[in-house]
Amino acid sequence: MKTFLRSLPVLAVTCLPGAEVATGSARAQPLPAFAPAVPLVAPPGPTSFAPLVRKVVPAVVNIAVTRDSDSGNRKKLPSAVKGTPLERRFRERMRKHGDEVLGAGSGFILDPSGIIVTNGHVVEDADKITVALMDGKEYSAQLVGIDDLTDIAVIKIKSATPLPYLEWGDSRLVQVGDWIVAAGNPFGLGSSVTAGIVSARGRDIGTGPFDDFLQLDAPINPGNSGGPTFNLAGQVIALNTAIVSPTGGSVGLGFSIPSEIVIPVVESLRRDGHIDRGWLGATLEDIITHNGTRVAEVDHNSPAARGGLKKGDVITAMAGEHMDTARSMIRAVAAARPNTDVQVTVQRQNQPITLTVHIGRRPRSED
Repeated sequence: MKTFLRSLPVLAVTCLPGAEVATGSARAQPLPAFAPAVPLVAPPGPTSFAPLVRKVVPAVVNIAVTRDSDSGNRKKLPSAVKGTPLERRFRERMRKHGDEVLGAGSGFILDPSGIIVTNGHVVEDADKITVALMDGKEYSAQLVGIDDLTDIAVIKIKSATPLPYLEWGDSRLVQVGDWIVAAGNPFGLGSSVTAGIVSARGRDIGTGPFDDFLQLDAPINPGNSGGPTFNLAGQVIALNTAIVSPTGGSVGLGFSIPSEIVIPVVESLRRDGHIDRGWLGATLEDIITHNGTRVAEVDHNSPAARGGLKKGDVITAMAGEHMDTARSMIRAVAAARPNTDVQVTVQRQNQPITLTVHIGRRPRSED
């Protein structure tokens, strides 16, 4: 098929009364002097992510979860798998092994002994967990522990040889606009990477009391859950967890849990198989200035009550760290080790007071 271009008529320029034609006119207003355009970043960004990808991708794994066919509560093939190349592979495995597929996701190896970090929703309710590496090797994995409140899980595989592994990075240093790379196994297609920037910090998407996500514009799709987000040094600075999408696919709204939250949870799960959180026993609310959090209610016989906190107190600091919102205080209390004493600074009738509060253990009912 041929495409023809036709000439367009030349438009005449007519000046309105009193107007000047700028081009070629000696009386045209000169443009203002512009400041030198000094690039704030080295253009055009990374020339290639290939060196980073070669370093990190061998430690990113694919996780397949199945349930024995005779265990009851059979579930259908997950919607994220239907219509993808992974559907045929899963159905063949089901016919061969008599298993019911529950889902698939991603994870990453944290040390050469075979410790793997992923999302809780990837491996919960699993009878069998199969981990596949980029080189095609498959391993049976054992669940070490799950923390439901943060959706973080740790599993373990055994290998006769040391495994490739990744290192943590400091998510507190990550700024909006920083380049990041996300890795995983979208739709079970196998190892895949995407690149983008951090588009926001501190996102609360309503999944739990400790929401503090990094928002990414790197494409994240079903199957990427549990995969890592890297900085340009190849360090893990977040755990891919959720997307917001009307279509079920990526629309540029991906959310990852920062490493500053993931690291202590993972260490607790590795050590104890569960996590014990601190508890204050008070209802907190934000104040207009965002310079502290007000105590709205104090539970009877709670650590807060025994420590001297009163309704109306404004908490400004805990253990020497400034508390600007109720959410920051909730996270700080949860991160505190139960049965330890902390110093809490409050404003009471415009007077600063320091209280010693014995942190309790968070009851299951609070979850």
